[in-house]
Amino acid sequence: MNILIVDDEKNIRESLRKYLSLEDIGSEGAESGEAALEKLALESFDAIVLDLKLPGISGQDVLEKLQQRGLSTPVIMISAHGQIADAVEALKTGAKDYLVKPFDPAELVIKLKALVDNKRRENLVEAVERTGALTSALVGDSPAMRELSAGIDKIAAAFSTVLITGESGTGKEVAAREIHRRSKNAAEPFVAVNVGGIHEGLMESELFGHEKGSFTGAAARRNGLFELAGRGAIFLDEIGEMPLPLQVKLLRVLQERKIRRLGGASDIPVNARIISATHRDLEAMVKEGRFREDLYYRLNVVRLALPPLRERTGDIALLSIFLLGKLSVRMGRSAPGLSPEALNCLQAYRFPGNIRELENILERALIYCDGNVITAEDIGPPCWTAAAGNREEPPESRRMDSGAEGGAVGGAVGGGEDVAFDGSLEDIEKKAVIDALARFEGNRTRAAASLGISRKTILNKIKHYAIR
Repeated sequence: MNILIVDDEKNIRESLRKYLSLEDIGSEGAESGEAALEKLALESFDAIVLDLKLPGISGQDVLEKLQQRGLSTPVIMISAHGQIADAVEALKTGAKDYLVKPFDPAELVIKLKALVDNKRRENLVEAVERTGALTSALVGDSPAMRELSAGIDKIAAAFSTVLITGESGTGKEVAAREIHRRSKNAAEPFVAVNVGGIHEGLMESELFGHEKGSFTGAAARRNGLFELAGRGAIFLDEIGEMPLPLQVKLLRVLQERKIRRLGGASDIPVNARIISATHRDLEAMVKEGRFREDLYYRLNVVRLALPPLRERTGDIALLSIFLLGKLSVRMGRSAPGLSPEALNCLQAYRFPGNIRELENILERALIYCDGNVITAEDIGPPCWTAAAGNREEPPESRRMDSGAEGGAVGGAVGGGEDVAFDGSLEDIEKKAVIDALARFEGNRTRAAASLGISRKTILNKIKHYAIR
């Protein structure tokens, strides 16, 4: 949190700054309205503490200019006893609260935290309404996923711009959200934008916002997604689809950390971390003149490459558990088990569509499954064709490759090692939980994170399976 304190009395500014620092709240001071406006043109703040009576332009004038610029930063007015009527007028102009001098700094802290939290919640709600929410998680315990998770930890600790690459369906948005979740700004909004899914004519307005009357149909001012992200993160998915004219404007944002709304006259500072993703070869697009070279280097500060599912088949069992649980809730039914033959089919398949294709296959299997266990016939082609060596009969008509009676399958869980299972998906899940707990010496939080589930969920699993 970073607060701007605007007061012409130095001792008030300094004493408030010291008190806020004791609460781990950063702040800066401005001795006049003019100085405050200059700072606000260069930097964004989470809230403003604004004295009503200032030399030069008054606090009321500053408030009106902020309204003209379209800044939605919450403002707390401070005034003397005789200025209460003026403070009430300021509330009508757009101030969120006011305090009468002398006031208790503790009360100011309470009001500041409430205003900042409320603004953050409003941005989160609007971001979800405009860009949607994601309920997936980073699931897997194979060596490739352990390496990926370690990389995410390092990236999350910094605030660098990130470029995520990988084939379609590998979970680039999931990885971006995980970077944000593990960062120190996890409480701030995460705004996801599918660049390829926005009409070119609307993209600038969506990203940077617009002023009332800036184009036909602009009946009111609207904040852009960069503003909604605040100090959080904005995720630009399929960045390779961005038109060249807008690439120039995005480059300016990266260079100057400012945006300008369509039809606006003032720049607005932004603080969000920019995470972009693509399945395209941006280097080739740069050579072909379809992507700006300077923008590419600005986006490619830190690179995170996601492995395709065919390179982490040891995670298919855990991913199936997670996806079947999510799909079953959506379809209003209990989650079925997965037969060893069905799991073998999935592990034998190459998955050109990666995790998204796995989810689609499991959703179809749930629709056709008549019992409490998904069979290889429910999985259907092309998976059982791959497992059968491209023969056209379902793989249940042959013995499993493991050669063990009862249909034991080679399921890779607990780090990708091949282990034999002669049972249901619950057996696989129990083994995965036990292996994760053993690997992290009983640390349930770390074990849960490695499995892509919450600590509460792993506690429920421990209780359900009576794991000691």
